[in-house]
Amino acid sequence: MLKPVVANPLLQKIIFLNLFVLCFMPWISPPMAMLLGLITAQVIGSPFADFNNKAINGLLKISVIGLGFGMNAFSALEAGKNGFFFTITSIAFTFCLGILIGKWFGIDKKITQLISSGTAICGGSAIASVAPIIRASPKQISIAIGIVFLLNSFALFVFPAIGHFFDLSQLQFGIWSAVAIHDTSSVVGAADIYGQEALEVATTVKLARALWILPVSIIFAVFFKGDSAKVKIPYFIGLFVLAMLMNTYIPIVHSLSPYIVIMAKKGLTLSLFLVGTSLTDKTLTSIGLKPFIQGVALWLLISVVSLIVIMNTVN
Repeated sequence: MLKPVVANPLLQKIIFLNLFVLCFMPWISPPMAMLLGLITAQVIGSPFADFNNKAINGLLKISVIGLGFGMNAFSALEAGKNGFFFTITSIAFTFCLGILIGKWFGIDKKITQLISSGTAICGGSAIASVAPIIRASPKQISIAIGIVFLLNSFALFVFPAIGHFFDLSQLQFGIWSAVAIHDTSSVVGAADIYGQEALEVATTVKLARALWILPVSIIFAVFFKGDSAKVKIPYFIGLFVLAMLMNTYIPIVHSLSPYIVIMAKKGLTLSLFLVGTSLTDKTLTSIGLKPFIQGVALWLLISVVSLIVIMNTVN
């Protein structure tokens, strides 16, 4: 394992906090923040490792709720209807395929379940929800999250370029990013780069997918003899819907919405910086070759298949 370039703990924290504040600058985009986080992880490590995961989770949820203030309920409903078929079929296809690949490679059953859940639904959030139900160990969780975060980082930069190469419409790209990118933060970041309509579609479809955390958690609890007491309900999605309704029907809220959305997007940028700083050398070396191959193979298959289907069925 490589040692960070800066070894002094106090200096590490000072540099980290200064870079975190730098992400508030208007010229720091979500991809730039992610890249800055990745570089930071290699130079100073992750001085606030215990804080990072909690901060990412909380900041992302607040940011997503804030983005709801920039959306119209009727447009979101239409986007949700367009993505409903892809949500159902892709979750079932991805999850089943992930389990089969895991068995084929002889990968630990719980790691396979975590990677499959994260790829099928919403990345780190799904892994965090499923892990206590199947009683996954910290090492199993870190392997799955490390793979998801690494692929998310790659997708944030590559997906917009692929979208432009194939001349995808805003609707097509919004659905594709929501289906094929694991984590909500990278979905929203990539769609925001592509355009406002893509952002609205991607956010709505991705959150609709996130609702499947609940039934999938119940399936694990019932059929895999998991801990039903650990099943969590994603309440923040209800707050996102409430924000959309307020923006649609309450004029005074509508006038404040642009400022709330600006803050929400900045929160997203900070979330991606923290995601980048989580990818330390220790995290990457703990992944292992077989789980990494499983994660990449599953992600590539769902990305390619969903792109072909969307290009041929969505106008």
